[in-house]
Amino acid sequence: MDTRSMDKPLTAAPAAPPQGTLGTFAGVFTPSILTILGIILFMRLGYVVGAGGLGRALAILALANGISVLTSLSLSAVATNLRIKRGGDYYLISRTLGHEFGGAIGLVLFLAQSISIGFYCIGFAEVLAGMLPPPLSAHSHFIAAGAAGLLFVLAWLGADWATRFQYVVMATLMAAFASFFAGGLAHWDGALLAQNWSAPTPQIGFWVLFALFFPAVTGFTQGVSMSGELKDPARSLPLGTLLAVGLSILVYLLAAVVFAGTLSQADLVRDYTAMDRVALVQPLILAGVFAATLSSAMASFMGAPRILQSLAADRLFSILLPFAKGAGPMNNPRRGVLLSGAIALATISLGQLDLIAPVVSMFFLISYGLINYATFFEASAASPSFRPRFRFFHRHLSLLGAVACLGAMLAIDLAAGLVAVALLFAIYEYLRRTAPQSRWADGRRSYHTQRVRTHLLAAAGEAEHPRDWRPNMLLFSDDAKRRAQLLRFASWLGGDSGFATLVKILVGRGAGMLKRKRETEAALEEDIRQAEVQAFALSLVAPSLDVGVQTLVQGFGIGPLRANIILLNWLERVPGAAGTDRELMIGRHLRTAFRLGCNLVVLDGEDPEWAALRQTAPATRRIDVWWRGDGSSRLMLLLAHLMTRTEDWEGARIRLLGMCCSGASTESAEALRKTLDEVRIQAEAVLVEPAEAGAVGKYSADASLVFLPFRLRGNQPLGPFDGPLEGLLAPLPVTALVLAAEDMDLDAEPEEGAAAETAQVLDALSDAERLAELTAQDARKAEAAEQEGRAKLEAETAQEADPDAIARLTARLQELEAQAEKARRRAARIAARAKAVRQEAQALGLLPPEAEGESGELRQ
Repeated sequence: MDTRSMDKPLTAAPAAPPQGTLGTFAGVFTPSILTILGIILFMRLGYVVGAGGLGRALAILALANGISVLTSLSLSAVATNLRIKRGGDYYLISRTLGHEFGGAIGLVLFLAQSISIGFYCIGFAEVLAGMLPPPLSAHSHFIAAGAAGLLFVLAWLGADWATRFQYVVMATLMAAFASFFAGGLAHWDGALLAQNWSAPTPQIGFWVLFALFFPAVTGFTQGVSMSGELKDPARSLPLGTLLAVGLSILVYLLAAVVFAGTLSQADLVRDYTAMDRVALVQPLILAGVFAATLSSAMASFMGAPRILQSLAADRLFSILLPFAKGAGPMNNPRRGVLLSGAIALATISLGQLDLIAPVVSMFFLISYGLINYATFFEASAASPSFRPRFRFFHRHLSLLGAVACLGAMLAIDLAAGLVAVALLFAIYEYLRRTAPQSRWADGRRSYHTQRVRTHLLAAAGEAEHPRDWRPNMLLFSDDAKRRAQLLRFASWLGGDSGFATLVKILVGRGAGMLKRKRETEAALEEDIRQAEVQAFALSLVAPSLDVGVQTLVQGFGIGPLRANIILLNWLERVPGAAGTDRELMIGRHLRTAFRLGCNLVVLDGEDPEWAALRQTAPATRRIDVWWRGDGSSRLMLLLAHLMTRTEDWEGARIRLLGMCCSGASTESAEALRKTLDEVRIQAEAVLVEPAEAGAVGKYSADASLVFLPFRLRGNQPLGPFDGPLEGLLAPLPVTALVLAAEDMDLDAEPEEGAAAETAQVLDALSDAERLAELTAQDARKAEAAEQEGRAKLEAETAQEADPDAIARLTARLQELEAQAEKARRRAARIAARAKAVRQEAQALGLLPPEAEGESGELRQ
């Protein structure tokens, strides 16, 4: 079937996007700077300076523009790490944080920018209506609709026409600012500037003024929305955005100082048109107001349809597919222009917009926060592919920008922020459920692998403890029909805490085996998908099955994450073997895995038994665990408990069947109950008497699932009573045969295990070295006393003193010599003991590297 005819109408957008024609100035700098230098500068900045004082106004400017600078740095980093296509903010966020975040922010940004068109047109109409006589001034809505219609025509014609209009607007704004700053120089009053530094009384709250001013800095990403029209997005986006932000900061700073140095605080607070009173040519200020409102509306009219077109082309919302189609050689999104125009007219018709406006502002803040977080996310992932050309950023600054955006949302309007976040989260959840498969590579996998690396290294640095044990299973199955049951059983054993890897060993040699390996892994992944379980797929090429099993069991895993359970179906199909030969072959492979330290679980169950299990409600199921007090028994009890933590076995009962006459094991019902209490697992304790092969079917034929220990005699698997397995398994339901290769300690205390043993060795070393130092000090003191006694005796002898005195000194010296010799021997013995303990600690790798080169000899 030729699918090209089917794909073409659905894809809509051309396969090869057209090359953009706009440069940095026209495509990024101009729309960004015109949106930032908007109505707030003309109509509200003076009020902020008058109501808050110049000092607080500058603090508000620094805080608000700090967010725009941090976001611009983050934007520059992400934009120079990707080949930016059409969609602006949506494209950046979706290709970094995934389609759920991207789709949610793309949809709300389209709505926010479309609604903003109506806001700006209403602002234009209200200013113009104030200049008209009363009969006409009452029809500001029609004026706004007319302005929206004019902008619609420009947006319909395309980016070139809109750019020409923006040049006219920029020229008008430059003339207005020239008039304002020239008037400021003419009316400058330094004393008035000093007087206006502090806020008047009573003071208006800082965050109230911040909320009033902050919308002024929310337009710096308008140029990003034009990414699909740019010749070189990677160069134009960071350069144009940073230039626009930098110049706008300078303009706002100078304008605030001019307001404070030319008009009193009372005039600034009372008159929103205070800029007219400062300017040399007042009509230019009015023209600037018109230009500011219309340019902001034009930027939104150009950006919103392009976000919608990119969103539709990614096919996240099926209802938006028609909007992926563009018109003309530049793929102009005219269908999106129509929808944006309709939303703008609906916004104008509402009239009362106080409830919607704060939520729209929150959407812009959320998008800035996500741009910052996306950069932090990419940088934290430490992906080798994260190589932005823009170097002047740091991931912690990006995180600071994200936190600042969140703080601004809370400070400006908490209720509106919560509504915006709730709406965004609702769209996110919708996309997570309806579009689970990502259509492109984003940064999440890299982030997850970096976290895996971090956590594996951290886990490897901690001592292993029985409390940390969790199942990490290798599943062997050559029979595709029985594979689904094995996968389902493995998901139960995992108990939402383990790992499962479905493996298949391919016997053969040569380059052709690589293709078979890829095909086999693809088939295994399909089996996992159809079973609807969480597992990995792996195929291994080996010259023989024996070599494959040994290689896989020894080499599987990374760091501390190693396979500890081998799970397979009983008597699965093995080529070239039949009857007892199959048991011996399975037994040989089981013995290999067992000797390599893996616990063994062999699953037995036919289709009727599985059907009966599926028909039993989870809450009425019973798991029988045959107990004989060894490592296999404890492993079976733990696996049964893990099964009850899954949805399929929630509410199931566990019954512990004690085999009191099995070998040297002697159990009683009271001992079983005590064991269950110690290991904190709820189960019913039952004593089986007499414990024989026939009792297994008698007690467990009506169970839902049975855990039964087995052992290996040579390569022959045997049941718990040393008999063959076939007759033992016949009357039982689905059964898991278990043989533990490690002793499971289910009630291990935190103070036990390798960490405790390490601490004991280090404590013993510390005590031994401290005692050695003390005994060495005693030996040195004894030697000093001996030398002092010898000196006295020599002095008395030289002076020919009384013979009795010399005799006493001689006896005293002999006593001191004996004490010194005793002290030396004791110090040497304890030093040797300390040296032995140190060597033991070094052998166990418990000492820091610098200590390994020491001789271990103590100072004497």
